Amino acid sequence: MGVHWNWVLIVLGAVLVLLEVAAGGFAGFDLVLIGSTFIVGGAIGLLLGSAQWGFVAAAVLCVLYLALGRRWVRARLKRPAVPTNVDALIGQRALVTRNLSAHEPGQVRVRDEVWRARPAPGEAGALEAGTEVLVEAVDGVTLLVRRAS
Repeated sequence: MGVHWNWVLIVLGAVLVLLEVAAGGFAGFDLVLIGSTFIVGGAIGLLLGSAQWGFVAAAVLCVLYLALGRRWVRARLKRPAVPTNVDALIGQRALVTRNLSAHEPGQVRVRDEVWRARPAPGEAGALEAGTEVLVEAVDGVTLLVRRAS
């Protein structure tokens, strides 16, 4: 009884797919697609009754994926960076609710939240309540703001 190489390709492909799934996608979906090329190659070999055609099909599909499909798949899987938490506040308009100056922090309202704030470096003078400002940076739990133009 000889080795049925087409079945080896299919089993190896399935192992690669399961490894990627079990590891939570650590390889960026590459193992799933390479494993799939092995499975398809093995299936083609079984249909044609030739292990050589199975290996050729798996090799061609694998090279095509690596040369052409990988960039496309990676671009589809890449998520754009979305600012969250305090980083999402930078650039937002705010309203001064309690006077603030360089030596006396005050408060601003950003969206529906009230934050501790002080003028950003280079901002001259105090900012009075009712002044519209822009959040320039975050220092701990204090927003650094500048007059909106």
